[in-house]
Amino acid sequence: MKNLSNQTALVTGGSRGIGAAIAKRLAKEGASVAITYNSSPEKAEKVIGEIRAAGGTAIAIQADSADPNAVKQAVNKAAAELGGLNILVNNAGIAILKSVEDFTLEEFDLHTNVNIRAVFAGSQEAIKHLPRGGRIITIGSCMAERVAGLGGSVYAMSKSALTGLTKGMARDLGPKGITVNLVHPGPVDTDMNPSTGEGADWQRSINALNTFGTADDIAGLVAYLASPESGYITGTGVVIDGGTNI
Repeated sequence: MKNLSNQTALVTGGSRGIGAAIAKRLAKEGASVAITYNSSPEKAEKVIGEIRAAGGTAIAIQADSADPNAVKQAVNKAAAELGGLNILVNNAGIAILKSVEDFTLEEFDLHTNVNIRAVFAGSQEAIKHLPRGGRIITIGSCMAERVAGLGGSVYAMSKSALTGLTKGMARDLGPKGITVNLVHPGPVDTDMNPSTGEGADWQRSINALNTFGTADDIAGLVAYLASPESGYITGTGVVIDGGTNI
């Protein structure tokens, strides 16, 4: 039996990488899925096409996660077109890695706007739709707990902030029967951080398993946290990093 039959989900930033894998896995588990994308409609349509070809229901919504109104509109559009909303996955994010003295205020603001404010705005809007048993799952980073290399100060700060937000929302939404959790991936082989790219060997060298994870690894954990089996898990951050932070 599919764990997410008759459920609906929105995955922000679902046109590629981890977000695309999450969208496809939730659909495989039976959920009707909406994804957002910013500037790559062809990639979004590819993901949607794959889900539909497998017999699932999926839609794509253009939304710039730096714009909180666009995020809120995407949540409401997903709920309207899918007939409700049970699961929100805050996946969209940005990572600019450079030394702190070289960071511009505009780049700093972009990190806080996309990695923090969009999560708050989307979650706040989703609460209007989520029933008891609803799920809010946010994609963080293992760098929220350990900055092992150069250039990660602002990115790590933005992901660390999600811990407090997740714990606080879990308290606020517990009486409503809504769980709120955070997933902290480590090195994952995507177009943003390819396992053959610059710095990949170093990432493997600090990883206990000496390898990159896959987007499907992260999607599997998200699917579990979205399922009825995880109903007693809330307010926590789950690290899935191959032992990078041990």
